[in-house]
Amino acid sequence: MKHKLTISLIVGILISAAGFYLAFRNVPAKEILQYFARINYFWLIPAFILVILSFILRVLRWQVILAPTKNIDFWSGFHAVMIAFAINCILPGRVGELARPAILLQREKIRFSTGLATIALERAFDISLIIGLFLITYPWIQFDPNMTMQVGSTSLDQHTLETIVRGMLQLGIGLIFGMLLVSIEWSRTYIIQLIQKSPNLLFFFSIRLRAKARHALCDPLTRLLENFASGFVSIQSPARIALCLVLSILIWLTAALSYYVFSLGCPGIGLSPPQMVAVMVIICIFIALPSVPGYWGIWEAGGILAMMAFGVSKTDAAGFTLANHALQVIPVMLLGFISALVTGVDMFRAPSRSDRN
Repeated sequence: MKHKLTISLIVGILISAAGFYLAFRNVPAKEILQYFARINYFWLIPAFILVILSFILRVLRWQVILAPTKNIDFWSGFHAVMIAFAINCILPGRVGELARPAILLQREKIRFSTGLATIALERAFDISLIIGLFLITYPWIQFDPNMTMQVGSTSLDQHTLETIVRGMLQLGIGLIFGMLLVSIEWSRTYIIQLIQKSPNLLFFFSIRLRAKARHALCDPLTRLLENFASGFVSIQSPARIALCLVLSILIWLTAALSYYVFSLGCPGIGLSPPQMVAVMVIICIFIALPSVPGYWGIWEAGGILAMMAFGVSKTDAAGFTLANHALQVIPVMLLGFISALVTGVDMFRAPSRSDRN
């Protein structure tokens, strides 16, 4: 397992380096270094505090979602969240999304599928907020139709942005609809009945074989569905939905405020808080694309494109976006490593079949 992890780390570093090169190959390195020298790094302190505050709010939201299943203390949730986000920063494929349910399984004895359902619910809130913020801020953005950012074979422009938003909207609707089907008792019961009766379609098999198929496939799938449903209990409570929505708004506004506060120390930016919200939203939309560990390259390309739409020069936009990306990622990685050391969690233990059911 350690050998596989080492390979994943090496691959992740190489992919990140390639993405970083493609995003900045047309921006002179000398100008970027000169820009870094002109930044007032005092503003890192309040911006860093806001970054950590946004993750504290994420922990509180996760506690609200998990509460109907099991109450977990703040530090257990904090360590799991930081470890998961740190993994996303160093390994490709957003495998950190699987880390939290795996940690819940190891530390809290909560079924993996139940934990995974809570992460899906979180993503539904996040997607809804990002799309909502996009719809609010998009009318302020004046894109040059010919403006584009090239990252490898991917061209980022206004059309790409709108295409991703449509995909996120479809994903969000699909997630919410699927969660409602699973969480509502009568619809879940109907789905389970269909699953249990599905072996009857194999009428050409003997009764014994159909019974084996039901035992081997239908029963585990039914248990999996029930476990998922237990992770969606929060959406059955209007009060919990409202609280999660308020926390989600605070999470994203705090994150956007960290962008804005850091920009106060960066020359040539001068964007208003609403404009910086728009920049953050566009970055979040672009990093929804399949990307490298830590979103290096694709994050910078999206940020540069967004800031140039507000009249920021390419060099200033590149310098700020790169520095701000480091601010958003490096503390998360450090806290994730510390949390892993504190908890001693084996994040890469694959759950057994009984755990997943």
